[in-house]
Amino acid sequence: MRVGKKKQPSYRVVVADGRSPRDGRYIEIIGHYQPRQEPSGFTIDDAKVMDWLAKGAQPSTQVHRLLVNAGIWEQYESTRSSVSTAAKVATRRAKGQAAAQAEAAKVKAAAEAQAAADAKVQADAAAAEAKAAEAKAAEDAAAAEASADEAPSEDAAPEGDA
Repeated sequence: MRVGKKKQPSYRVVVADGRSPRDGRYIEIIGHYQPRQEPSGFTIDDAKVMDWLAKGAQPSTQVHRLLVNAGIWEQYESTRSSVSTAAKVATRRAKGQAAAQAEAAKVKAAAEAQAAADAKVQADAAAAEAKAAEAKAAEDAAAAEASADEAPSEDAAPEGDA
């Protein structure tokens, strides 16, 4: 709220409804700001400020800057028990992304394990087929050799003709 003479402003730091005009109706005076002093003067009741901020009051841009310079805003931020909604949403999104990445990694690892198991099964099947083929080839060779021993030779003369 602006007070003072023409070209010599000083301000009252007040709690007011946001819809009321700058110099209009206010709820409570909580401090004073004199920008023309060197250095500029700023006096405020810390307890009242903390009480109003805890109730949900939103400081104007200039008052926020004054509270930051006075160190009151940092004190308020450190005593706030709840995190802002935007911070909560960001935290939830980050957790969701981390969970999704972990799930994707788990699925990828399972797929790789399945692929390795399938490759091992295929390799074992190929080895078994090769072993079976070798055994069949050896069996065929043994059968051919056995039949060659039992069969009469073509060069031998018939026994009954002479």
